[in-house]
Amino acid sequence: MNTVFMTGSHPRHLYIARRLHEAGLVRALVIEQRESFVPAPPENLTEIDRKNFIRHFSDRDLTEHRFFDETISIDLLDGIPVLYISQEELNSQKVVDWIRRFNPDQLVSYGVHKLSPEIIDICPNYAWNIHGGLSPWYRGTVTLFWPFYFMKPNWAGMTIHRLSPQIDAGDIIHHSVPELKKGDGIHDVACRAVTQVAKDLVKILNLRKDGHKFEGTPQKNSGKLFLNSDWEPTHLRVIYQLFDNDIVDQFLDGRIQSEAPNLVRAFH
Repeated sequence: MNTVFMTGSHPRHLYIARRLHEAGLVRALVIEQRESFVPAPPENLTEIDRKNFIRHFSDRDLTEHRFFDETISIDLLDGIPVLYISQEELNSQKVVDWIRRFNPDQLVSYGVHKLSPEIIDICPNYAWNIHGGLSPWYRGTVTLFWPFYFMKPNWAGMTIHRLSPQIDAGDIIHHSVPELKKGDGIHDVACRAVTQVAKDLVKILNLRKDGHKFEGTPQKNSGKLFLNSDWEPTHLRVIYQLFDNDIVDQFLDGRIQSEAPNLVRAFH
């Protein structure tokens, strides 16, 4: 299959690139250099919020390296052409020319910033995005955090959907949710979501090779588009002060109740 994969530079992004490469499902890569994975805490935070901020992002870094470190130490790019770009170059003529050069019959994006209508227009009919959240309920940013904040850890998952000019609004191809395990914290679940969607994507692309068609399910106007401005360090008090990052255990033990989401599945 002639697939171009557009992705970011964080461990979770390179993990999916490696899984696609190992399955022989990617022809070329576009890798956008992303921001620092462990940001410095904002100024003027209270001491409790500063400590939570540092704990949250340090734990995220440690957890993602525990799950995905092999993608950094092993050359995942063996034989695969790669275009490295900055955020400013994402929607440039350079990227247009790169996509046209490989004339893909499938394009998948994950972990890049918003693609312009001009980029979307030159994509093949099968052009999908992997969104780190369950659409339409959790669209936008930080969408693997909010299910925990709202006491719905079983709603933490990923969505494969058609690329569209609107953020995370394209027809849904597949919802992917991880198995929740005792002892999991918020970042463990996020990492399990990535490994699960990688497994599901490989299966779906192999089904495409066998001639299966995936039309997608239109999204209803429900849920919320979360913005970066919606999230504040004070929200971390719920995760760490109220629950000490044991929301999964409380859910599995029945102390937190949450109905199951109505998922779209590309296969059974």
